[in-house]
Amino acid sequence: MTYEEFLDEVTTLLYELYELDDAAAIKLVMDAQAADYFVKHDDLPELRTREQAKLDAQALYKAKQERNQTQRKQQQRLQQSRKR
Repeated sequence: MTYEEFLDEVTTLLYELYELDDAAAIKLVMDAQAADYFVKHDDLPELRTREQAKLDAQALYKAKQERNQTQRKQQQRLQQSRKR
């Protein structure tokens, strides 16, 4: 599959597996692309498989969840420090 098709597949899997809306799935893939997450995929066609797309979708979603959790904890600490 082409690089663009691979990115589309990752986006589709984020939508299907994690019920993200189209805009959120696209943003997640675009942000990962901007952070050079997919550079190897562009260079190595053997990384552009459905199986790899699923692994990457899982990794991107997990990283997003971890970032969200970290942000929530930071906000809680900030709110607690303001109460003191």
